[in-house]
Amino acid sequence: MNPNVQPDTAHVKRVVIVGGGTSGWMCAAAIARMAPAGLSVTLVESEEIGVIGVGEASIPTLIKFNDFLGLNENDVLRYCRGTFKLGIEFVDWLGAGERYFHPFGLFGRDTPEFAFHQLWLRLKAMSANGTAPPDAAGGIHDYNLCSAAAAQGRFSPPNGGSDTILSTMRHAYHFDASLYGQLLRGYAEQRNVSRVEGKVVDVMRDPELGMIRSVSLGDGRVLAGDLFIDCSGFRSLLIGDALGSDFVDWSHYLPCDRALALPTERTGLPTPFTRATADRAGWRWRIPLQQRNGNGYVFASDFIDWDEAHRQLLDGAEGASLAEPMPLRFRTGHRRAFWEKNCIAIGLAGGFIEPLESTSIHLAQVGIQRLINLWPGCGINAAEVTHYNRAMCADYERIRDFIVLHYHAAQRKDSEFWRYVSNMAIPDTLAGRLDMFRAHGRIIPDPEDLFSEHSWLAVMLGQGIHPRNYDTLVDRIPADTLIHHMRLLKNAVAKTASTLLIHQEYIDRHCAV
Repeated sequence: MNPNVQPDTAHVKRVVIVGGGTSGWMCAAAIARMAPAGLSVTLVESEEIGVIGVGEASIPTLIKFNDFLGLNENDVLRYCRGTFKLGIEFVDWLGAGERYFHPFGLFGRDTPEFAFHQLWLRLKAMSANGTAPPDAAGGIHDYNLCSAAAAQGRFSPPNGGSDTILSTMRHAYHFDASLYGQLLRGYAEQRNVSRVEGKVVDVMRDPELGMIRSVSLGDGRVLAGDLFIDCSGFRSLLIGDALGSDFVDWSHYLPCDRALALPTERTGLPTPFTRATADRAGWRWRIPLQQRNGNGYVFASDFIDWDEAHRQLLDGAEGASLAEPMPLRFRTGHRRAFWEKNCIAIGLAGGFIEPLESTSIHLAQVGIQRLINLWPGCGINAAEVTHYNRAMCADYERIRDFIVLHYHAAQRKDSEFWRYVSNMAIPDTLAGRLDMFRAHGRIIPDPEDLFSEHSWLAVMLGQGIHPRNYDTLVDRIPADTLIHHMRLLKNAVAKTASTLLIHQEYIDRHCAV
């Protein structure tokens, strides 16, 4: 027998998921999709507790999850009243009236030798020294089809071969998260996942090995299992309360710890992008769905109280309110161990990074995918648990750095909150990335990064971080050749964007409710 395998968890046959919502039913659906014969999957959730289900924005990785389940994109958006998302528009982060766009699509075309943006930086430098026309380079977003389409309110999924402009498109969704959870519940129940209504009130553990043996419900029922998945949200009933996994708190980097969510009537056509507007003590979101808008205010309670945040949210929201704002409390950070004993935390139970770049569902998704890749069907292996925890911690740290970038680089200093985040100490890993970019515009991609060099480029330039120099190896390209090809690319992006369907028209044709 392998000494690293716990003998009492050999041959996992019973899986108990504690908590529903988006994370719980994503987990149930994914396990049901790959479940070996004889595996029993039970999900327990309480209508009394409810779930965090406001209008959600996602990132392109969710497409892979839906494809894994075999779900049709248009069917999902029709059921969830969703729209398409090409990126995020950031408003007022550099000051009143300033805005920039973080697109999901690619900037220009990288070559085997050079990143595209190095060519653009050189052309900008040529314009500055008079060796190229003043407008030769244009803005970096002139070379991004997602940016150009979003500016015109147009949309298309990627299309054509890898050498076409349309192939550079990337998209995600805006959708009702509660409806998405219901969709996945139906998927899972059709594949023999059992749902139990009830509230977990106690957790029973093996007195010797500490493994979870069962959970007790408020009505006295007991659910036994071999593997437990904690999808209990911020309550973290299993991994936190029962197993005592410490919480790694990142509030000093990301001080926002509260949010108010507000649905409003839709005004005008839905934009194919999320909007994030900086405010006095945080930022406000606007997420356009097919039949309403989702709005919210993410803020730091050390710098503003609930009442003032409530007023600012109502003042900035578009359309008449459809309900009272829903308050949310959170801490940014993660459990030190996502997998402890025979319990894995998925979603909010394992950690949370504020929703500025819509990463919450992705982090649940990647936790589920790693669990499936390391499925402990014949026993829990210590080396695999260690690998899982290291990989998840690294995912959170890389995303943390990207979110901290937005705050730390913001140039507004008009409130105590913004003065704090612009002057705070930042992680060494982020500081190193910024130093490299400021020197020669270099962005060294990590193969495990969620956000590509194109995303880092968009946010760093958008937040006013500009390189002092470019990679001079691009000087070997003849100036006339560079000017000519950049002009052709810029024109091709503009022309292609103008031919795309208006976002609403695309929805009407393919996925309208």
